[in-house]
Amino acid sequence: MSDPNVDRLRRLDACAVSDALDKLGLAGCVTGLRSASPGRRIAGRVHTVKLVAGTPPAGRPPVHLGAAAIDLSGSDDVIVVEQSTGIDAGCWGGILSRGAQQKGVAGVICEGLARDVDEAREIGFPVFCRGYTARTARNRVYEDATDVPVAVGGFTVEPGFYAICDSSAAVFIAPTDIDRVLAAAEDIARREAEMTRRLEAGEAASAVLGANYEYMLKRED
Repeated sequence: MSDPNVDRLRRLDACAVSDALDKLGLAGCVTGLRSASPGRRIAGRVHTVKLVAGTPPAGRPPVHLGAAAIDLSGSDDVIVVEQSTGIDAGCWGGILSRGAQQKGVAGVICEGLARDVDEAREIGFPVFCRGYTARTARNRVYEDATDVPVAVGGFTVEPGFYAICDSSAAVFIAPTDIDRVLAAAEDIARREAEMTRRLEAGEAASAVLGANYEYMLKRED
């Protein structure tokens, strides 16, 4: 059954949701990510993958990074990967993109480098990341855990958080805040749509983008 909050989130963009966080005094907007497919937007509930440097401990069964998160995910989900070791190694790749797409996953957000980016673009699977590489994770980094808190841009993202991401930014929302964030973001989107209508009708920009716009994000205490 589809999550109605995800449905509402899909009708917004990252800027409106970020503005809602500002209005409510909340953190959660992460900038500086690259979109492998500019123009794509994703939204959903979060499953996380935590990667660390080195090789798996002796005796641990082989685990391909990201596979468990894909198995847990569906069409209302976004996978968020942390690979903040500083090592030049991919934390997401082409086979993972294909597997996630097969499950209907909305997309992936990587705090780290992604590889097989052209393949992801060709199949239409949205990948957002810090940069690109051809270097494999093998013998460089490995999956430490699935569905644990991870850090993205200094913000702690927990499993079950909501996420929206487009070419502007990634925005994360705790489930306890989702109702008021969506309500604020939808109000902002409605007001901006009215401003657009007025501009297209020929009104002067100074009249449309005056005090109403500047005070739109006045914080609610």
